[in-house]
Amino acid sequence: MIEDNDEGPAIGAAAANDPGEGAVGDLPDEGLAAIESELADTKDRLLRALAETENVRRRLQRERDDAQKYAMANFARDLLSAADNLRRALDAMPESDIAEAKTRSLRDGVAATERELLAAFERHGIRRLDPKGERFDHNFHQAIFEAERTDVPPGTIVEVLQPGYVLHDRLLRPAMVGVAKGGAKAESEDKTEGDAAA
Repeated sequence: MIEDNDEGPAIGAAAANDPGEGAVGDLPDEGLAAIESELADTKDRLLRALAETENVRRRLQRERDDAQKYAMANFARDLLSAADNLRRALDAMPESDIAEAKTRSLRDGVAATERELLAAFERHGIRRLDPKGERFDHNFHQAIFEAERTDVPPGTIVEVLQPGYVLHDRLLRPAMVGVAKGGAKAESEDKTEGDAAA
């Protein structure tokens, strides 16, 4: 025989008085509209918070990748003067002027050291800019002087005083260059084009 306890009918009465089930249908229209508005507002805030979190995650990932990619920029900048000095040493003793075997061996050793340093630069994403004959680009080149040249178009680099370097896609040091100003040939071409247009 199953005993009736005192809690059984009380739970049933409490469930009958609980507005949880079937209460949505009993709410007035204003209350339902307020709940729907609050739900929409909460959903909007949640979506915005999720989007902001994703943006922060992407930004931090990009900053971490950049930090890894460009961490050695200062160290690389310090090595550029060593590369320049090796090149100056090689330029100071042209191979055609060397008569002694010891001097030739010394020059070969300096040339091998320069090649090894430039190869190490390449392995780590450092690229040398030697833009002679290219068009001047202020993003990668620094003009030191202009020269009257009739044999090349104006804005062409005619001399490289110091090569530039980039680390991946970031400039470490601009190339110091001399740029053609354009002389009689450029002026005569401009006049010819003007006459043809007229």
